[in-house]
Amino acid sequence: MSKHIVVDPITRIEGHLRIEAVIDENNTIVDAYSASTMFRGIETILQGRDPRDCGLLAMRICGVCTGTHYQRSIEAVEDAFDITIPKNARIVRNLIQGALYVHDHVVHFYHLHALDFVDVVSALSADPVKTAAEARKWASVAGESPFIDGESEFKAIQDRVAKFVKQGRLGIFGNGYWGNPHYKLTPEQNLIGVAHYLQALDIQRDMAKMQAIFGGKNPHPQSIVVGGVTCVQDIQNPARLALFKSLLLAGRKFVKQAYLPDVYMAGTMYAGEATDSKATFSELMGGKGVGGTGGGLLNFMSYGDFRLDDTGFYKSALLFPSGVVLGGDISKVHPLDQEKIAEDVTHAWYKGDKPLHPYEGQTIPEYTGLDKRSDGIAYLKTKEKYSWIKSPIYNDTRVEVGPLARMVIGVAAKDKRITKYVTEFLERGKLPVSVLFSTVGRTAARAIETSLMSDVMVEWIDELTANVLAGDKSTWTEFDFDKVSVSAKGRGMAEAPRGALGHWVSITDGKVANYQAIVPSTWNAAPRDHKGRLGAYEASLIGTKVANPEQPLEIIRTIHSFDPCIACAVHVVDTKGKELAVYKVDTSCSI
Repeated sequence: MSKHIVVDPITRIEGHLRIEAVIDENNTIVDAYSASTMFRGIETILQGRDPRDCGLLAMRICGVCTGTHYQRSIEAVEDAFDITIPKNARIVRNLIQGALYVHDHVVHFYHLHALDFVDVVSALSADPVKTAAEARKWASVAGESPFIDGESEFKAIQDRVAKFVKQGRLGIFGNGYWGNPHYKLTPEQNLIGVAHYLQALDIQRDMAKMQAIFGGKNPHPQSIVVGGVTCVQDIQNPARLALFKSLLLAGRKFVKQAYLPDVYMAGTMYAGEATDSKATFSELMGGKGVGGTGGGLLNFMSYGDFRLDDTGFYKSALLFPSGVVLGGDISKVHPLDQEKIAEDVTHAWYKGDKPLHPYEGQTIPEYTGLDKRSDGIAYLKTKEKYSWIKSPIYNDTRVEVGPLARMVIGVAAKDKRITKYVTEFLERGKLPVSVLFSTVGRTAARAIETSLMSDVMVEWIDELTANVLAGDKSTWTEFDFDKVSVSAKGRGMAEAPRGALGHWVSITDGKVANYQAIVPSTWNAAPRDHKGRLGAYEASLIGTKVANPEQPLEIIRTIHSFDPCIACAVHVVDTKGKELAVYKVDTSCSI
């Protein structure tokens, strides 16, 4: 007999997310539904605005990847006006975004996702001597020395956690599913995870400073403008350049000596869940992709990002290539055509009767509520509308976006840098390529990308320093807004840490006529579309076995592997759908 599980709210994410799953008599998920329970109206707020101001408002979509929304919005306007930014501005924008990637991925793994693999209570029974040896073992797999390997350091951390437990002060560790049979790490491995979790709290603080050096502050940087950047004094100050590099190298050390070894450790211990196949690299290159637990759609898309030259916005060579991979077939990559992107609202709480391209997109709320059941639980109306997230479609196909998509597409495109990092990771961990198409693989792809990014950013800061020393001080391209603002439209399509992010703007008489943003968690967390096809979250849960339905650890683990950022995808009504207040801001008043 089947059973209906409701997980609401999903915690350790940004925003409000609800998952409903149907499990059979073997506790295997046979159906799943993903729903965001908050509405975002930023698109309507931007209508009628000066397009040069959109970035400062659009970044408020989210409190995490603020700078990415900021830059995509600015780039949409630059595309509309055909503006090419100077070299210094391009490199600085890459450094700001790269700093966000490294910071965001470290925070995601340790503070949002690691506790899906690490049993904190089990760490209390670890032997610190054996833990130190275990740390050296996994660091050696990564080809590094461990971030810490002293038994006294592990003992101090163990005592610290034990004290919290004794006093009943576990805090954020208090409501975990400790002891669940689907935790697979040894006590010593769990202690390593707990130690790095606590150390990452300090490391991420310093990583955040990198974004603030050129961005002005973090979150919500403010140095990017239509035409370039405004952080002129920071670019020309050797001390600021040196500070950025020193913080980068310190963060890079943690990535190499803690993050990568921990992902090797988790990937090895959970490899049995990752795949039922031992497919080789050559088999996958022949189109024989196989997904393990959490594999999901096996269709991947990337807009591409991080321009490496100054030949033009959509002409430059890219660190992450754009494209689409279908069915896990990494023997080929299909070119991306933005005209094939559309959003469907059949199962989303909006008005609309057909999929629309973002330039024609609409954001008209139509909340139809939940289904009241006799057992006192309000379930989703899964046959009707059940989420505030729209359902994006690419060329009539549902796709997944994110670090895994970027790594898969990079390999499929035969990108030398990405292929090197992916193959080296798999070879060092003695893991089959097919492990990538799983919950574990999605987590590993983010770590691989972080390692790559922390390396390439060293090249970028050196490139910026050399360019400034050579006498290039340019940071902004002048343009005549009045001559180009009568009627135009543009798009800012690139990547955010969580995946493909696009902002589309249509401009009439110098004002925004229409604005649409499709964010990574819109692609991944979306409900079914007009053909009843599942979104990435939903598809990834099918076939997952739940050890204990009262402790849906496996559901949370897979959903966390996407790093949900639901506020990006949706914002602000009360639980009954009431409008709380209306505010009118007079932007013309002077102070």
